[in-house]
Amino acid sequence: MAAPMERTKTPGIFKRGSRYVVVYKVNGRQRKESARTYDEARRLKRSREADRDRGDLGALSKVTFHSYAREWIDRYQGTGKRGFREETRDEYRRLLERYALRYFGPRVNVAEITPRQIADYLGWLVQQPSRRGGTLSDSSVHNAFKPLAACLATARREGLIRHNPAAEATMPHRPRVEDDEDKVRPFPPGVMEMVVAFVHPRHRLMLELLAATGVRRSELIALQGKHLKLDGGDPLIRVRQRVRRMKGKGLVVGALKSRYARRDLPIPLGLADRLRALQTPAAEFVFTSQVGTVIDPDNVFERVLRPACEEAGAEWAGFHTFRHTVASRLFAQGRNVVQVQKWLGHHSPSFTLDTYVHLLDGDLGGPLGVATPVATEATESARNTVPLDALEIAA
Repeated sequence: MAAPMERTKTPGIFKRGSRYVVVYKVNGRQRKESARTYDEARRLKRSREADRDRGDLGALSKVTFHSYAREWIDRYQGTGKRGFREETRDEYRRLLERYALRYFGPRVNVAEITPRQIADYLGWLVQQPSRRGGTLSDSSVHNAFKPLAACLATARREGLIRHNPAAEATMPHRPRVEDDEDKVRPFPPGVMEMVVAFVHPRHRLMLELLAATGVRRSELIALQGKHLKLDGGDPLIRVRQRVRRMKGKGLVVGALKSRYARRDLPIPLGLADRLRALQTPAAEFVFTSQVGTVIDPDNVFERVLRPACEEAGAEWAGFHTFRHTVASRLFAQGRNVVQVQKWLGHHSPSFTLDTYVHLLDGDLGGPLGVATPVATEATESARNTVPLDALEIAA
């Protein structure tokens, strides 16, 4: 049985158990909201009455967050010049259904969401389980929060709410102790070549190209004949698209992760010869399944790559280990961080450095040589010459 409501000294504010209830009317209908403290309840009451007097709550009282959010995600076009990609729309829809629409009940109206509820929502997010075990990371919480913030920002621009309650939300930042398992781990010397040698011959060329370029697996399986430039003395591949798995649609070819991922990568002549022998038509994929469809990277990992890695004694490795190994070898060859960033398709050199700094040689080395000026006959003569004005002063 719910605790009874007790009157307070402020009309319209009642105490119920450990919380406070704010009661006000909109268009003759009574509305109730709760607050944790008496001061918070007073602020909420003033805010709701001010919004009501301006007419901000009249039409909004019937707009639920669930109905608005589902209608919004179908028409949202973003706020930047690049627009809003359909794959991002699908991801936003998934995150809304998984998190925001679960947290805010179907009867919650857009106008009822407060900054305090947003803070509580973030607190709820950090406790949600992760598919990899444990709870959501800070970056996952941030990604889950994005569609809710964008939805409420649109509601404010469209005049549905006076203020965006998510505008000043503070993202969580939990200190994390990093251990060796958190660092990227390349193959030990010679092991990557062993893995490639152990895979089935049908897939060996694909793994050779991966070992030579370090492209993402999504970029590797999306390569088509038109992306191979094999003639001349400087053969290369052009990374222009990627494959990703979309709910309800399977594997879909689409745009790259960002504009920085668009790049041309050189490949060895011998590898170019073997790719040329495939004679892949421009519009067809270079590497396909046995029935000619897009390769499923998860199947390739389980059936091809994992057994080869286990045989080579690197059971912990996967597709991304090739990428880490290529990065380590680029640094070992003396490439600078900007060159490695562009090779890997990262968005900034700082991200590349943060990711791979532990691979760099931390030895300070010997002392720097100090340049000593070489005395010449002219400089010695100049030093022994007394300026005329100095002689006059001495006189």
